[in-house]
Amino acid sequence: MTDPETGILTTPMHGENIDARGCFAYWEIELRAGSVNLYSDLTTAPIPVAALRESTGGAPGTSAIYVDFMKPRGLYDELRAVLRVGGRPQGTISLFRTSKAFSRADVEFVNSLVPRLATRLRSYATPGPYAATMGGPGLLLFDTAGSLVSVNDDARHYLEDLPDGGPSTDSPVGLPVPPWLHTVARKACTGPTRIRLRTRGGQWLVCHASPMSEVGGAPQGSAVVIEPAKASDVMPLIADAYELSEREIQVTQYVARGLPTEKIAKELFLSPHTVRDHIKAIFEKTQVSSRGELVGKLFVEHYRPAAEQAARDHS
Repeated sequence: MTDPETGILTTPMHGENIDARGCFAYWEIELRAGSVNLYSDLTTAPIPVAALRESTGGAPGTSAIYVDFMKPRGLYDELRAVLRVGGRPQGTISLFRTSKAFSRADVEFVNSLVPRLATRLRSYATPGPYAATMGGPGLLLFDTAGSLVSVNDDARHYLEDLPDGGPSTDSPVGLPVPPWLHTVARKACTGPTRIRLRTRGGQWLVCHASPMSEVGGAPQGSAVVIEPAKASDVMPLIADAYELSEREIQVTQYVARGLPTEKIAKELFLSPHTVRDHIKAIFEKTQVSSRGELVGKLFVEHYRPAAEQAARDHS
């Protein structure tokens, strides 16, 4: 899966016939030297699916992924797809063949599956069974080589509660590093980045990563912070999962603030009748029957279990 706002790899992730070191190497090459069929390019391409040999005119040697990853492993061609819906990436797929190139028919077939697969992944954000993970900010420090060198107990706790992140590599601190975490730490070396993750218990976390530097400005690796997400972090994902339009999201935000129909209409330069139509459509998409239920589903349900757990802990 990917974060739909940044397109950065997140979790869960599934890999077959690839070991941890190979998975690590694949994403390292993609981040450092990728140039052909980049996932970031496919996100906005007219067709978000591409085969390596077709894209390079039969000359895959122009691709670092082929030279440094595929050729040493006896892989002949790669087909990549960004699973996007509504212009937002929800996940990625990478398929390999050892002796035969992917055809145009293969590309078109996978492309025909993209909307359905992406919609399914997007639905992952809708509220469901929830078990809160309590704790403070988790901190992980990476050196300039991308190796995890320090981690606190809260970070360990959050990582243990996440779905399978794919093949992981070992680290000096004894904590497996999944591909998404390595990717976030690496991307942070060039600037702050952020993704959101959902635990096995249903809680949303936000992962911030920033570059670090020594006194004098020399690069010093990156710092990654994992902590419980705020409602403002989660609401866009949930709204997107319910297929709310941009205008419907705006109306929902004003509803959450308690504004009546007339004031919402004034704020958005709409007629009250149009606002009521939007609210009706929002109710149908989210399967609620009142403003209170809507606010509960999009803003409150994410936190109610945590609040209930805290109350039990103090009773």
